[in-house]
Amino acid sequence: MKTNPLICVATLFALSAPTAFSLGFRIADQNAEATARGNAFAATADNPSAVFYNPAGITQLEGTRALLGSYATTLRERVDPAAPGAPAFSNTNHELQFVPTFFATTKAKDFPLAFGVGVYAPYGLGLEYPDDTPFRTLARKGKIVYLTINPVVAWKITDTLSVAVGPTVNYGSAELQQGVLATGDTFKFKGDGISYGITAGLKWDPHRMHHFGITYHGPTTIDFSGHTTLRTDPFTVATPFGPFPVAGIDRREDADARFHIPQNVVLGYSFTPTPDWNFEFNADWTDWNDLNTVTLHQQRSGNVALPFNWQASWFWEFGITKKFTDGWQASIGYIWSENSVPETSFNPIVPDSNRHVLSAGFGQKRDRFNWNIAYQWAYGPTRTINQGTSADGRYRAQGNAINLTFGYDF
Repeated sequence: MKTNPLICVATLFALSAPTAFSLGFRIADQNAEATARGNAFAATADNPSAVFYNPAGITQLEGTRALLGSYATTLRERVDPAAPGAPAFSNTNHELQFVPTFFATTKAKDFPLAFGVGVYAPYGLGLEYPDDTPFRTLARKGKIVYLTINPVVAWKITDTLSVAVGPTVNYGSAELQQGVLATGDTFKFKGDGISYGITAGLKWDPHRMHHFGITYHGPTTIDFSGHTTLRTDPFTVATPFGPFPVAGIDRREDADARFHIPQNVVLGYSFTPTPDWNFEFNADWTDWNDLNTVTLHQQRSGNVALPFNWQASWFWEFGITKKFTDGWQASIGYIWSENSVPETSFNPIVPDSNRHVLSAGFGQKRDRFNWNIAYQWAYGPTRTINQGTSADGRYRAQGNAINLTFGYDF
């Protein structure tokens, strides 16, 4: 039996689903150096992770270079239900979850073309609540893995202007679970699929102190194909004629759902007053407007509507890097992340909100070897939901992440 190589690679990346900090379930952190500076990297893009942050930046990188890293996150979501007498609780899988990344680039000296490839997870979600939560029939568990393989080619048109473009091949898997009637029963969908897209970038350096970058990640549509399972325990209903037994259900059937992954645009400006200082600001927009109601098609039992109806939102990113002697450097960063999920379609499985994200990191570049480490802390102020459902209550989030990257120049 032949095995899809993309699924084999995805198995490595999907050992545990990443926990998204905010902005729906997008993961913008693909390199420790960029994470340390609040992911404000589109106008700098001077290491192989430029394949993701701005592929036009790889024209700066002569020779062959490789970068391997891992982004480890944990998110604790505290919920204070509005239901009278219901105790506060947190999600149950707030342990560290790892997302590896790999990038490689090559460019011959004095040749205008550069080539690169990236393997990364730009989207992901892993969240699970206790089985006795008040909203278990709305949300119990969510897990989405989205892996991208992205080759790119970049062209240095002039000494100050470069452009790049490349296709993406994306593998996604999804598992969504909710309760039905009573604790212990479940309705679950599990499926996977492949989609295709495009990325592009532009880098303009009109002056040694001023640098501009534009990055575009195109939308994709992925058809998750798999199955649903419905399991309930038998129970007895009291009637005037005596107890009436109701049989349990254990049913599995084929199912599929079409899911729209949004387009994303980043605009960046970098100011380098001296070679040792870099200040950058990025405006990072994701078009979640394309994610409306997802219809889950079941082979025999009919369709199930999964309403999202999200809204476009922004990351506002700012970072500072200072270089020292012997190849050492240090960075700090800040992100203001806008909420993507309106109250009318809020679901606890993606408890998005406005969030502050602070970061710091350091690293060293040697003749051939380099490394960077970054720490990130995210805080979501209390968000109150009052939509007249079991999801009503107050939600507060706090997350931590570590990003570690190793690079080698051949």
